[in-house]
Amino acid sequence: MKISVRTRGEPFEFDCAEGEKILHAGLRAGVGLPFECGSGTCGTCKAELGKGELDEGWQEAPGRAYVKEEKSEFLMCQASPRSDCTIGVRAKVDPLPDEVPVPGRMSGRITRFEMLTHDVCRFEVSVGSSISFNAGQFMLVGTEVVEGQRAYSMSDYHASTETLEFVVKQVPDGGFTNWLFAGDRTGSDLVLFGPLGVATYAPSLPNNLVCIAGGSGLAPMLSILEHAMEAGHFYTYEGDLFFGVRTECDIYLLERLKEYARKAPDKLRITVVLSDAATSTGLVGAHSGLRFDEGFVHEATMRQMAGRWENVMAYLAGPPPMVDATLRSLVMEAKLTPAAIRYDKFS
Repeated sequence: MKISVRTRGEPFEFDCAEGEKILHAGLRAGVGLPFECGSGTCGTCKAELGKGELDEGWQEAPGRAYVKEEKSEFLMCQASPRSDCTIGVRAKVDPLPDEVPVPGRMSGRITRFEMLTHDVCRFEVSVGSSISFNAGQFMLVGTEVVEGQRAYSMSDYHASTETLEFVVKQVPDGGFTNWLFAGDRTGSDLVLFGPLGVATYAPSLPNNLVCIAGGSGLAPMLSILEHAMEAGHFYTYEGDLFFGVRTECDIYLLERLKEYARKAPDKLRITVVLSDAATSTGLVGAHSGLRFDEGFVHEATMRQMAGRWENVMAYLAGPPPMVDATLRSLVMEAKLTPAAIRYDKFS
């Protein structure tokens, strides 16, 4: 079926298969349709239906709260066409840049699953063929037994790989994570779409890196740091990672973080920040390669980065309140411009 898109700039047209999401078809065709989460949460991908018929998909998608039905608005990340359609997008739409990997739909199978804390797991997915992605990008991940897909960042980096690694935190009343955390999911089949996201690292980036993560927001930072180390970024530039959690029980992958710090001594500083508990002497003594602080992660970042904000690219990931608070601090206190801050909004 043909999808014709009216925009503020040039119009676009692309094919969309039966049952395929309009957003997915457009991105697959190299059309830079607007979106952020891609999973029905944020409402950024809303468009207006001019002609044709749609199946609007997941009726309980949180992003539907931003849709005005009287204006024939719908979410492109959820809707599939029932006929040729003409839609309107208020934003200016451009072709995807050449350096952005073209996303696509793929099937995967969980080949490794392990619990890292009581509510955080790591799992690996084999997708059966080689895929490339930029460090910091994410995939939409779903299963046939749970409606909708969820956005999860890759937590490692390879220039080309058939296996993707994810770190995921259980969400209260979250349909997908309730399924995921119900038991060892090794061998379970998944449906994925991607890679997606603009909060990415490239070896040509001429900046010091500041990565600020809360909870499972550590995942894309791991990918970014792995690529940066592989590219020799810390031979020339410096880096800081601030990893915020509530208590010691919520910390994970400390050995991996220590290995990162060991590979870039005096250049990469990694700080774990506890918001709801004091740092024990045992924790500090057992992990001498890392730093520890207390309070909210954005506050610790401001303290430790004081006077060091020149030539910085900042990356953010974590719960929405943490991301919002960090954005305010980066703009108001650190005086960073929007061009110096990268994040993908999942909710």
